[in-house]
This record gives sequence, C-alpha cells and structure tokens, in this order.
Amino acid sequence: MTSTEMRTEAEDSGPSGYAAARLRLLQEGAQSGPPRRAALAELTDEWLTGLFGAGAEGLRGVSLVAVGGYGRGELSPRSDLDLLLLHDGGDSGAVAALADRVWYPIWDLGLALDHSVRTPGEARKTAGDDLKVQLGLLDARHIAGDLGLTAGLRTAVLADWRNQAPKRLPELQELCAERAERQGELQYLLEPDLKEARGGLRDATALRAVAASWLADAPREGLADARRRLLDVRDALHLTTGRATDRLALQEQDQVAAELGLLDADTLLRQVYEAARVVSYASDVTWREVGRVLKSRAVRPRLRAMLGGGAKPAAERSPLAEGVVEMDGEVVLARAARPERDPVLPLRAAAAAAQAGLPLSLHAVRRMAAVARPLPTPWPAEAREQLVTLLGSGRPTIEVWEALEAEGLITRLLPDWERVRCRPQRNAVHIWTVDRHLIETAVRASELTRRVGRPDLLLVSALLHDIGKGWPGDHSVAGEIIARDVAARIGFDRADVAVLSTLVRHHLLLIDTATRRDLEDPATVRSVAEAVGSQGTLELLHALTEADALATGPAAWSSWRGSLVADLVKRVAAVLAGDVPEEPEAAAPTAEQERLAIEALRTGGPVLALRAQTEPPTEEEPTGDPEPLGVELLIAVPDQPGVLPAVAGVLAMHRLTVRTAELRALDLPDGVEGSVLLLNWRVAAEYGSLPQAARLRADLVRALDGSLDIAARLAERDAAYPRRRGTIAPPPRVTVASAASRHATVIEVRAHDAPGLLHRIGRALEDASVRVRSMHVSTLGANAVDAFYVTGPKGAPLPAEEAVSVARGLEEMLRG
Repeated sequence: MTSTEMRTEAEDSGPSGYAAARLRLLQEGAQSGPPRRAALAELTDEWLTGLFGAGAEGLRGVSLVAVGGYGRGELSPRSDLDLLLLHDGGDSGAVAALADRVWYPIWDLGLALDHSVRTPGEARKTAGDDLKVQLGLLDARHIAGDLGLTAGLRTAVLADWRNQAPKRLPELQELCAERAERQGELQYLLEPDLKEARGGLRDATALRAVAASWLADAPREGLADARRRLLDVRDALHLTTGRATDRLALQEQDQVAAELGLLDADTLLRQVYEAARVVSYASDVTWREVGRVLKSRAVRPRLRAMLGGGAKPAAERSPLAEGVVEMDGEVVLARAARPERDPVLPLRAAAAAAQAGLPLSLHAVRRMAAVARPLPTPWPAEAREQLVTLLGSGRPTIEVWEALEAEGLITRLLPDWERVRCRPQRNAVHIWTVDRHLIETAVRASELTRRVGRPDLLLVSALLHDIGKGWPGDHSVAGEIIARDVAARIGFDRADVAVLSTLVRHHLLLIDTATRRDLEDPATVRSVAEAVGSQGTLELLHALTEADALATGPAAWSSWRGSLVADLVKRVAAVLAGDVPEEPEAAAPTAEQERLAIEALRTGGPVLALRAQTEPPTEEEPTGDPEPLGVELLIAVPDQPGVLPAVAGVLAMHRLTVRTAELRALDLPDGVEGSVLLLNWRVAAEYGSLPQAARLRADLVRALDGSLDIAARLAERDAAYPRRRGTIAPPPRVTVASAASRHATVIEVRAHDAPGLLHRIGRALEDASVRVRSMHVSTLGANAVDAFYVTGPKGAPLPAEEAVSVARGLEEMLRG
C-alpha cells in the first residue's frame, strides 16, 4: 500500500483507519529512516486535519500548529505529538470544544500528547518565560486552520528569538551544560540516552536554534548525517522495544543493530559514537563562536567611544610558534603560513594550541586538512618532537586532538588509529572508548613525566599501548607489532623502537603480576626482569602502568594496587641493578673542535661555529630537499667559572631553543697548554631566522666579563611578552643518580622546558660551588631532561650528604 492509499484510509476511517495505516507504515520493511519519518508526519497531519476540520466548522481565527520534533517532521514510532491550538481570542467556548474534538481521539489511540491552547500573545509571553517553549516554537509548522495566524506567530517568535539572542543563547548554553553534566557524553556511554546525553538529539536541536538566531552557525559538514543516524537508531529502538524510550540499554542493542541491518551491537555503538562526536564537536565550535560574537558586541561600543567612532581595530595576533598565532582566543595560522609546503604545520599548530590551552580554529584545521602535504616516512625530528609536546600538554590535549580527528588529520598522521576510533569497550571498569582512553592515558602520563628519564617514550607508549584492540587476538601481542611499525614511521631509532614495542607488549605485566602472583617467589620477579630487560624500561613501564590504570576508571587503581606495583618494581630493580651503565668515555675531539679550542686559547675568548644539520632524503622522496634538524652550535671557551649560565642565557636572550646540548672539558694535543671547555649544542629559532654568529659571540663575551646582565634582560622580556601557558605542569624534580658514575656526581633535573631554564640551573650550580664536568641536555617535547656530571672544587665526586643538599637547593630554586 502506498503512502497516498494509507492517507486515504486514514481520512475515510477516522481514528481506527489512522491507527491501521500507521501500523502498516511502521511495519513496512521497504521504508525506513527519513522517508518513514516524513511519511508518518504526513499521515498524522492528514488525520489531524480531518479532526480539526470536523470541529472547526464556522469557526475563524483558529489554527492547529505542530511544534518541537513533530514540527520538524521527526516523528519516531513512539514520539509524542507536540501540538498548539492557536486562536485569536474569540469564542473561548468554541475553542475549548474544538480542543476536545482534537485531543481526545489522540488519547484514545494511546498516543502521547504534549498540548496547549494559546493566543499568539500568550504563546510569545510563555516563550519569553520558558526557554524550552521558545525552542519548540522555533520549529512551528502549520497543520490546519488559519494559515495567516500561524505565519504571524512564527514570524513574531523568530523576531523575538533574534532580538533576545544575546540573553537567551547563554541561557541555552547553560541548559546544555547542565544536561551534559547529568547525562554524560553520548560518545562514550555503554547505555547512552540518544536524546539527552551530550552530543545527542537535544544538542542537535540547540544548534538549529543558534543558527536561527543569526549570530552564529554550526559546522554543517556531517551534521545532518549525524542527526539522521541518531534518529534512525531511535526509530529502531522504539520498534524493537515497543516503548517511547531514548536510552539504548545493553540488552536491547543486538536487536536494534539487527533492525538497522548492522553486524552487531559494537558496530551499532560505534556508529552512535561517531554521530555523537560530530554533534559534540559542532557544539564546541558553535558555542565558542557565540561567545566571541557576544563579547565583540559588548566591547565594540566602548571601543568606538574610545576611538572617537573610528574604524574597528584589527584583531591582535600573538605569535605562538612558526606559522601559528593566537587571535580572538583561538589558534589560527599566521598570514605567511603555507600548509601546502609545511607538512609539520598541523602538529606544530596542535602542540602550540595545547601548550597555550587554546582551541584550534575550525578554519585553520580545515585548511590544513585540505592542503597540507603528508609527512615523509620516517617523520622529521621536528614532527616527532611536536607530537610529544602535544601529548605532554595535559588536559588541553583532548580538545585539540578531537579537533584534528574531526577533520580526519589523526588518521592521516596515524593510519592505525582508524581501528580504535570510536571503538566501545564492554568492560565495567572502562569508562571511555579505546581512542579516548589512549588520549586520557597520555594526559595522565604527562603528570608523571618527572619520574622517567625519557618522557617522550612514556607519552608515545601511552598513546599506543592499546592500539592492538582494533585487531583480533591478544591486543598486547598485536599492539607490539603495530607499535614497532608506528614508532619507526614517526622517526624513533632502533633502540627506542625496541623499548616502545616492549612497553606496549608488556603494559599489563606489572599490574597483572603484582595483583595475581606471589611476589615472594624469586621466579616471579626474575620473569618480570627478563621481560623488561633494563632499568630504564622498568621505570617507563611503572609510570605507564599507573597512567593506564588512572585513565581506565576509578575501579582500576587504588593505593593498595599502587603499593603492590611499587613493591614489584623495587624487587625487579634489584635484579636489574647490575645493568646500570657507567659514564661513557668522552669521544676524541675532531679536527674542527681542536681548531676552535686552539683559537679560543690564542684569543683568550669564546670562538663559535654554526653549521646546519640535516637528515638525508627518504626512500619515498629520494630527490627531495634534506630535512632541517636545526643548527649545530660549537663553542670553545677557555675554562673559567660561569660558562654554562652565560652561554645558556645568551641563547635564551636570542630566542634560541636548545634541543640537545653537551659540555665537556677538551683534552688538547701534546704541546698545547691550557684548558678549554667545548659546548656542542643543537639549537633552533623560536621565530624567524637565526642571529649571526658575530652577535652571539659579542653578547657571550659581555656575559662572561659581567657587563651583560642576562637575568635582568630575560626578566624584562618576560614581563613585556608573558608566555601563555594553558596547562599546569607537574613540579620540577631534581634527584641524585646513585652509582651512575665513578668519576662525578650525577644530578638529574626534570622540568618543564622554558626560556632561561639552563641559565637558571647553571647559575644555581655555580652558586653551590660545584663544577659541571659534563652535561647531557635533551628537550623531549615540552620536557627538559638534563643530567649534570658535577664535582667539588678538587675534581672529586660530592659526598652523599652534600650531593643531596645541592639537589634539594636546585629543586627549591626551580619551584620558586
């Protein structure tokens, strides 16, 4: 039977005819989704028109109006009918009788009805008092009666909404936030409410209301499909349960999946999560735009008054990184940025946004997604460093990551991500989907970076530890293979690839062993030691275990579990204690280093050499330009106090980022008298180009002779251009590495990387009357991991108590 035949049957047979036609429509397997919802709304319109016409004979100034979901034509099988009987205030008795003629047949069929009888003035007043009523009226649609009356109300309601938008939109946003707090996020719930949870149908309707205000509009790409998918699932849920429910309970998911022709309940949930993610992201972008517009409206009159009615001032653009600036509270691309020529730009922009605690502009993300070149394989060093910085930025990482993922950039960077994206976890302990759990683990790991010597490996292992859950079999075994491939692709060397694959393979080893095995059994501890292999890997695995558990859910970690794991780690560390490496022998100086050292002794001052460092072309791009790694800066200077803080301070003054650094005393050939310190640093400019070597040398000479006050210059710069930090970094940690060297005391510093950090550390060590024999500095993402080999004035290691005192004083200085 066609829709026309069903409408005819409904008109001819009254309520029973409508009920039969409705039932037939819902059971018709060939029609589902939007066509069925539209047909059901049309069928209902025809029936209600008949009821209204029979009761409104001779009555003027009355109309029947569909509002809310019915007004939008989104009738699910068990949806309420939202109706307004609109009248011009005439014969109230006749209007009441008409209402009875319409409402009672609906109730007699057992259909849920949300109804009201109002004049246009009453409807507008009620809408002004009740936001939910106003939202329903925005979708008002004429069914029967006086069309002009309905059109007049709709025009007035839309005008009211647009006039009152500055007041009502913040109210609507607060309503959405309160609902999200109560119902949770649709994209992660195992038993989600399709309507009320964040990212559900209520939020999709709110976006329509924002668009109707003309103040802002939601990103349209994918939004209509997401709304359709959620409505389709709700239709199937109504049909399989026979109830007007929006909650997708576990026991009903297989039936709903079958009704929709899907493989299984997991496929169903994944589609729901994907749709919810689109709605949630559109909501985030839209509400940011609303806030920006309302703020601009509030500020503009004051600016005009201050400027004497002149032109609107240009928005301020503050640099954050190369090609990336902040503007109007968002991270956007600089005018000179060329994403089509800069494959690292998406990661650099994302890292800058996360570090600043700012959202990425929708326009910027879409532009990069549209034109950015793919990264070569393996990735250049900068891309790897920017990924680590993004992962180590704490809670802001999540919003930035979601923005990249919404435009497909994550799966372009990490193709293996597609298998875990929106993948549900049917485990009462887990509160997130697999992909969100991986990001949550990275966030938790960022809080533990001071506990490990290689925070970059910790953060990347956190991102990859469950990557095997998209494949059949043991996810740890599958994950090890994937992690090995991903780590090599993003540019880690063989040793680091081996560590990362071990961490992923054994990320459950410590918690499983600690809670399920007898730790007093030597065989248990030996087996863990054999699997881990080294102290460094054990340290990383301990932090990963804690981050993983904390990111899983409240039930996955406790002080008791933590104490068991710590006990196991202590026992395993004792077994591995013989593997602690000695301080490596210093390499013989090169000819260039000897030349610089002799020149430094001859002139009595510092000598500099700058040399660009590059990586060779990859196999995929054998004819491409070498990938720049930064600039190698060699400095030779006669041995004297204050060299380290002076050099570090001068580089910070010139806005040079230190990526790696080494300092050592140089052994010169026989016959050459004097002692020379050699500094071998890899640096890069924060913005723009590198300064000339002559300027660096001139400032270094002044710093060493005391005529340049570096601390004051850095303080002035920071006061004039405060660095934006959207994250609260974990506090710095300074420790003494026992038994790390026979010849010196090793002091390890782990802190948030910042301009002038090395200068402050060097000055503090000088003030403590210790000499830096050598140092090994590396900046891993946003983390500085520095090891200083220090001695007393006579060249011997520090006594244990003095070493602890120096470390404690250095930590207090950094925390202050």
